[in-house]
Amino acid sequence: MFSQNNCIEPGCTHIALTSFNADKEITEKPGYCLDHSPDKELVRQQIYDYINTHSKIVGLNAAGITFENIDLTDKRFYGCNFMHCKFINLHSTGFRSRMSMFDFAIFSDCNLLQSNMQFTSFAGSTFSHTLFTGSDMIQDNFSGIQSYQSSFDDSDLYNSRFIRAKLIDTSFRNCNVKKTMFKQIEQQNVLFKHSNTREAIFDEEQSSLFAGELTDKIGYVIEPQEGAD
Repeated sequence: MFSQNNCIEPGCTHIALTSFNADKEITEKPGYCLDHSPDKELVRQQIYDYINTHSKIVGLNAAGITFENIDLTDKRFYGCNFMHCKFINLHSTGFRSRMSMFDFAIFSDCNLLQSNMQFTSFAGSTFSHTLFTGSDMIQDNFSGIQSYQSSFDDSDLYNSRFIRAKLIDTSFRNCNVKKTMFKQIEQQNVLFKHSNTREAIFDEEQSSLFAGELTDKIGYVIEPQEGAD
């Protein structure tokens, strides 16, 4: 996991960003959080360079950094901290994450296709025009997210959590949602067509209605019979 060193600014309780040695490798040296860093641009560039030059990234703390127009294809992140980060216009395939934290991050106009993320947290994050199509996102935490015009289509979401999520114009078509929790969600135009919603966990009052479509009591869309009004 990433270092838990506090920022060395007196009175600051935030965790310090990752520090690097002369060889541009991660060290345990104490440092500053992004807000108190004396050279924010240098810190950002060091983190960008490290990600660009490594395919496997372990224990990186990049909390609060903005990532824009970068390619994370086939990058592998283990035990990293991206809380409160901004991800803008990412176009990646095969992104991998294990036990990393993206809590309260913002994803805007991002493609993270065919990703593989397990035991990863996105709690409180915002997704806008973001595609996770064809991904394995198993036992992940999406509680409290806000999702707008985004897609999880063709993905495996086994045993993940969307508790108190706000889902607007968001699609879960052809997904594995076995043991996935959609408790106390706020939803508008959410699609679950061809997903195994009988295996998911919904609030009783929401399990009969998805996206304004007539469904059975446990979430399957009832297709109108031929000749019906």
